[in-house]
Order: sequence, then C-alpha cells, then structure tokens
Amino acid sequence: MVNIAVLGYGTVGSGVVEVINTNHESINKKAGQEINIKYVLDLRDFPGDPVQEKIVHDYNIILNDDEVSIVVEVMGGVEPAYTFVKSALERGKSVATSNKELVAKHGSELIALAKQKNLNFLFEASVGGGIPIIRPLNQSLTADEICEITGILNGTTNFILTKMRQEGSEFDDVLKEAQALGYAERNPAADVEGYDACRKIAILSSLAYGSQVDYEDIYTEGITKITAKDIAFAERFGYTIKLLGSSKRVDGHIYCMVAPTMISDANPLYSVNGVFNGIFVNGNVLGDVMFYGSGAGKLPTASAVVSDIVDEVKHLHTNIMTTWSSKKLELADISSSRKRFYVRAEGRLTERQEEAEAVFGPVVAAELDGISGEFAFITEVMSEKEYEEKAQKFHGILNRIRVDK
Repeated sequence: MVNIAVLGYGTVGSGVVEVINTNHESINKKAGQEINIKYVLDLRDFPGDPVQEKIVHDYNIILNDDEVSIVVEVMGGVEPAYTFVKSALERGKSVATSNKELVAKHGSELIALAKQKNLNFLFEASVGGGIPIIRPLNQSLTADEICEITGILNGTTNFILTKMRQEGSEFDDVLKEAQALGYAERNPAADVEGYDACRKIAILSSLAYGSQVDYEDIYTEGITKITAKDIAFAERFGYTIKLLGSSKRVDGHIYCMVAPTMISDANPLYSVNGVFNGIFVNGNVLGDVMFYGSGAGKLPTASAVVSDIVDEVKHLHTNIMTTWSSKKLELADISSSRKRFYVRAEGRLTERQEEAEAVFGPVVAAELDGISGEFAFITEVMSEKEYEEKAQKFHGILNRIRVDK
C-alpha cells in the first residue's frame, strides 16, 4: 500500500479524492499497489463529509509522517505551495501538482531536486487540464525537435470568444454570463488578460526546448479589447478569433507570445470552441500533432493529477527523466516576428482605401452593413516593428489583431 496526502480540498482536491474513490479498483490495478489517501490538508473542516476523518490543519503532520510517500499539491498559488512542495521533496516524498503558477516559476528547480533525491515531481494537470500534453512532450515526442507549439490554453477566454461569435454579443455581457456559469472568477484578470495562458505556454516551451522560459519575458495580450465588430469583420474575412499561446522556432530563434489571433478553417484550432482547449504541436520528424479536450474543470483536471500519482507509485524509487534545465532561454524580440495584421479604423472604405495602401501596401479591405463610419483591412506579411511604424502614420486605428493561417 502507498499512502498519499492531498494538499487542498477545493475544486481539484475534492476531485482527486472523488476519482480515487470512484475508480479505486482500476487505479490500484494500473498502479500495481493500493493507493490510500491518508491525509487531506485544509484550513477548513468538512462535517458530514467522509473526508473529515482524514482532514489535518498542520502540514508538519504530513511532512513528518514517513509512511506518506506522495504529496499531491492542488492548493494553487506560489506560496505556501512552493515551501510545502520543496520540503516534501527534501524529505523523500514525490510530488504531483496541478499548480501552473508553481511549475512556471519553480519547475526547473523542483525537477532538479526530485532528480537529485531519486524522486518525481510531475505536473501533467498544470497545462490543459485533462488533456495529456506534458507526458507526450516528455516521453512520446523526445525523438523530435519541436518547431512549434500553439494552443488554445484557457477555457474561459475560449468560451467568451465563442459566445461572442455565435450571438454577436459584446465582451462585457458574455463575461458576466461566464461568471454566472462558474467559468470565470469574480476577478477574471488571470484569464481575460492572458496571464493564465502565458504561464502555460511558458511551461510547454521550457519542456519543448529543454531550458527555462520565464513567463515574465513572454509578450502577453488579453481579449478585453475584442468587440462584436471585430468578430463580425473576422467572419467577413473568413476568420475566427482565438486567444492563442504560441511558441515557435524560426531561423534558430524562439518566439513566444500570447495574443488574440485570427485564424482560418485551415487551422486545426479553428473548430475548438466553448470551454474546450486544443494544443497543436509540430515536430521536425513527426510533423503535426493535435491534442484536444476539456482544458479545465474538476474531474478532467483531477484525472490528470491521478495519472501522475499512478506514475509515481509505479516509479517510487526511480526518477522519470524530465528535460528542463535551469539555464534561461533567451527569447527573440517579437518586434522581428512576421505576420499579417487586421486593422479596424475610422472612415469610409471608399475614402480611405488608397491611404491605407499607401501606408501599409496591398490590403484586403471590407465594410459591413450595420457598421457605419468604420472599415477594416488585412495587411500583407510584415514584422511587428514595421506594423508599429506604419500604424503611426495612419490615423483613426480602432483596433488591430494579428492574423495567422
């Protein structure tokens, strides 16, 4: 029997307990041993819940119990999670976590500590919820040199953009609906400003390229400036708008970015709608691979955590190799990144198209019935720096969005 302790009995923590209790026979069979939840750490009590008999309020009870082999951290946030996880590894306990903030900030250090102690620090649920992506990057795709990872990595923003497109609604109205349905927090900044997706693409990039990618270095732009007009113009041009986290190797340079992007139906992420996530990976040997599924939620995320627990039970005294060096990867300046740009501007198309082409070069332009005094156009491929320089010479720009294939 292998004893585990779960840190946190919130959404994911209660899901982990539920998954283990519901599927205990098949999980134990796959693990090769019985998995027993000995402790659940939380500040609260849960009278009437069977978990109450396992509840402890002092982490040291878990830390000092040599019978506990695996600690499951599902508290969220950097502290006290980092302190708890580091001390668990130092005391000879493997760790499974769903905590993207912790992994993005301290992943390389905790992986190195686990390796030194012949333990494991696994974090499948930290990116994409229930979608298996960490393990494929770490094991299945090791023969490939990763050229690109691009993903819809946040279910809340994807839900909002999908509803805006389907209903013609404005951002603020759909955000309120997302909050009412429990898809968005009362303070939704982590989602709608792109911070959540930024941490996730930092983790994926660090694994793909084997070196530390600091999320603070990644250009990040959220969806708060996207309007119903932009959605309508995107459809007119044959595109949909998604918040993408992307990491691309171009001519030996790595570009990382989180930003709203227009994509066509030729892109495999085009049809990923609602709260679902999709992650596209391109390798130089395998080619294109797509991962799709529930990117968040209690049970999908808990399922990924439990898969890590099973892996750690099967490798109790053997480190599962993870390539993630603490050496920092210097990202390329996005000013040299090249793409097309959608521009929505004041004025009539008939009056300003020549001006737009004089500044930006050849463009594809359009007006829409029902939207007076505004038009939009898509430029040819240019660098971010070139776009910014040209935009300074063209008055009345209301919004701009990057355009991908």
